[in-house]
Formats: sequence, structure tokens, C-alpha cells
Amino acid sequence: MMPDLNQSGAAQKEWMPQENIPAVMLDHVSKWYGNIVGMNDISLAISGGVTGLLGPNGAGKSTLFKILAGKLKPSQGTVRLFGTDPWKSAAPFSRIGYVSENDALYDWMTALDFVTTLARLYGYTREEARIKAEKVLEFVDLTEVMNKEIGKFSKGMRQRVKIAHALVNDPELIILDEPLQGCDPLARTTIMNVIRELGAMGRTVIVSSHILEEIERITEQIVILNNGRLLALGNVHAIRNMLDAHPHSIALTTEEPRELGKALLVHEKVFGVHFPDEGKLIVQTHHLGELHGDLPQALVDAKIKVTAIDNPDDNLESILTYLTGGEN
Repeated sequence: MMPDLNQSGAAQKEWMPQENIPAVMLDHVSKWYGNIVGMNDISLAISGGVTGLLGPNGAGKSTLFKILAGKLKPSQGTVRLFGTDPWKSAAPFSRIGYVSENDALYDWMTALDFVTTLARLYGYTREEARIKAEKVLEFVDLTEVMNKEIGKFSKGMRQRVKIAHALVNDPELIILDEPLQGCDPLARTTIMNVIRELGAMGRTVIVSSHILEEIERITEQIVILNNGRLLALGNVHAIRNMLDAHPHSIALTTEEPRELGKALLVHEKVFGVHFPDEGKLIVQTHHLGELHGDLPQALVDAKIKVTAIDNPDDNLESILTYLTGGEN
């Protein structure tokens, strides 16, 4: 469980989320750099729990985050953080924790010294700052190495230090730009658990990725950006259901692909099969989820061993292709 990050002292915040006021609200927001469009007429509202921001590189994810963190001012449109215009009052920024995609840490400092120093910038006394730093480092599972120099940390540990420093001011809105990039599987699992727990606590967490599987392991609520435009907003399962009108493929690896193809072709959810390589079978369906549910029994009935099952078109690139009508 996440420790109680609220400590008595000069920097303590006593707040309750305001009903019906989203943490983030964008109304027809655009941002351009000369002739280059970074964001194009985006309107959305986000509040509470974890929201995944999906999009390929260059989609506008980092631009959106920099606008929310006050690093960029929109060229057009309205931004509200907790109902306040951040360009008229800087107060909302004290309620935000931000982890940028770029890795800019002081490698000669220990994790504890680094996070403590940042806590001091929020107005905590030296003692309060150290207590806060220890608590957030414990939360991201770095207690045992908090007195080790950051320069000796792995990529996953460095990412967790960044998350710890973003939490030290007890933020209500937490922005994480590609926090899983470059991390090994164990570090990714640890960071995902941290993100899910923050969402379960009622914090508003927005986490970006260009990998669909990563976001699905964290949350069902997604926003999809592409070329600076908002393509979709909602539940990832609802979006998948919407895509069922398009054909999907399931790839199976087996020593008997043609025999298995004959057995599966009679299934009502299968409309075609083909054999791209030796030992490979591609099954085509308009009902991906339902067919996956039926596959185990179908394989048992066929009495044919399958060593691998994959979905070659069940990824972000395919979803973008469907949503843009093939223009992506």
C-alpha cells in the first residue's frame, strides 16, 4: 500500500477533490511550431483513476503533457486544471507531479538526496523533506538503494526515482511520459503496480505509451492520438468491439497447420485460413474475442498440438489504421 504522503508542516495540503470539476479539461486546444502542427483542435476532460495516452512517436503526446505541465502555452483553445486557467494563476501546478520522457538526473547524488532536495523546493523543512523522500522512495520500492548514487542505477531504477520525485509534493494529477521505456520486465511490472495503486487511491494519473499491451495492463481507459489529432477516447474494450467489423488474424504455430486449418475452417467465427510459412497457420475472423474464447476447446477437439498463438494485427498500428480508414 502507498504510505500516507501527507505530513504536518508548512507544505501540507489539505484538499478534497471538487465534485464535477475535472482535473484536466481541454477545449479546442491546438499547438503549432511554425508550420508544424503538434496538437490539432483537441477537446477532452480527464478526472480520477488511470488514463492511458496512446499514440505513435510524433502523435502529440509529449506536446500535450508539456502544455499540462506549464512548459508550453497552447497556440489556440482553453486549458483548465482543476477548473483554473493555469496561465492566469500558477496555483494548479503545485498540485501536479510530472515525469518527463527525457532522463535528466544528477548522477552524483543519492536517490534520497535528490528527492529530498526537490521536496525542499516545495517549502518543506529539511526534516519534513527527508521524511517525504523516504516515504515516496519506499512506495516505488527503492528503500534498499536510496543511499546509492543515481549514476549507478539501472534504467528501471532511474525511472522509479523520477516517479518518486513527482510524488513528493503529494500531487492530485500525475503525468507520466513513457515511464516504461527502456525498462526490463521486472522494472516494468514494479512501475505498473505503482501506477495502478495511484489510480486506485483516486489520484488522476495520465500515462503515455506507444505500446498497446503496456497500457492495457495498467488501465482500460484510453485516449488515442495520431498526428496531433484525437482519434478515440473511452474504454479500450469498447474500442476493440468497435473494430470487430474489420477482419482480424490469429497466428498459430503447429506441426500440422493444414490439418488444423481444415478443423478450424468449419468454425462459425472463422471465414478464412492460409499458410504463410512452414509450421504456421493464419486464421481470419471478424470476432476476435469470441474465437479466442472458443479456441482452447477447438484445439482439444482437433487433437493437434499448438506451440504458440499470436495476434499479428492486434496492436496500436492496426487500431490506428482502422480508425483513420487506412490513411495512417
